[in-house]
Order: sequence, then structure tokens, then C-alpha cells
Amino acid sequence: MAGRNSGAQARAMLENEDLGTLSAAVPPFQTVYSKYFDFVWATARRLGVDSAAIDDVVQEIFIAVHGSISTLQRPEALKSWVYSVARRTVSNHHRAVRARGGKGSTVVDDELESNQPTPFEVTQKNADLQLLANLLAELDEPKREVFALVELEEMTVPEVAEALEIPVNTAYSRLRAARLAFEAAVARHDARGKRR
Repeated sequence: MAGRNSGAQARAMLENEDLGTLSAAVPPFQTVYSKYFDFVWATARRLGVDSAAIDDVVQEIFIAVHGSISTLQRPEALKSWVYSVARRTVSNHHRAVRARGGKGSTVVDDELESNQPTPFEVTQKNADLQLLANLLAELDEPKREVFALVELEEMTVPEVAEALEIPVNTAYSRLRAARLAFEAAVARHDARGKRR
């Protein structure tokens, strides 16, 4: 995908990292960066960061991860922790955009990228992704967030609960409600397609 390199500052951190200060159980920053870059990038896009700001926001996320990775108390919950950092950073970005008088978006914008080789496949994939984005947009934010993390990012419900700092039963409840609402939205879409 175009524009997915985070920047010189994040690369400099990779090169200059002091690995001796990290706990033995906590992976080094370079490992976290390599393993979770795509996850962080996709999360930032899904949380509404527009394509013009995505590189800067992803860089800010990894700067925050680098600065606080040594405080991670449960390395087995690393993905949840990285998501929490990304979520807070994106929230701060949206707040700053609103303060500057810009508009903040909550849904992935129309520019969906694809690596498919033929124009037809690109068009079809983009239409499917746009449909998915539109169907997800029909869910309220708390349900959409849980649904996307479980169904798209393949996190477990307990991981999602920890990342969002909500009770596990609340996460299960939101997921169930989101699945029902998503299925209803798909059914409405299919019914509209049959009437045409």
C-alpha cells in the first residue's frame, strides 16, 4: 500500500534503541514495530485517520509505544496494549484536528487501496471494501470497535476487553449486538439489491 512507511524518526528509533533497558519478557521495539506495523496502520485507518495524515499518526503511535514499552506489565497482552496506545493516539489526533477547525472523520474515507493485479479485480475489491465500510458505519462506535477487533483483527474477546478497558461480559454483549446489527444491515443491503 502506498504511503505506509512511517518516517525517519521511527526508523532512527529502531537503529538507536537501547535493548538493555527492556524486561527480558518484553520484546524489543524493533520486533514490536515489525510485527504490528500493519495492524497499527489498519487500526488508524479504521478509526478514521484520513490518508493525508496516516503516516504521521502511525509514527506518533510508534513513538508512544517506544517511549512506554518498558512499562508493559503483561507482555502476553502486547497486541491489546498496542491497540490501546493506537486508540489514544488517534483520539488525540482527532481532538487536535477539531481544535484547528478541521473536520474529523469517523469512517474510512472513499480512498480504498488494493494490490489486485487487474483493474476489474481492483474495482470489485474496492466496491466490497466500501460496502464493508458502509455496513460498519451503521453500527454505533462501541459496537463497531469491538466487532472490528474481533472479526477483522482476529483478537480474542478478552484481549479486546483489556484493550478497551471494559469488562469482558460487556465486550461479549457488544460483540453479540454488533453481529446481529451487522447481519441485519447485510440483509437490508441484499434486499435492496434484489429489488433492483
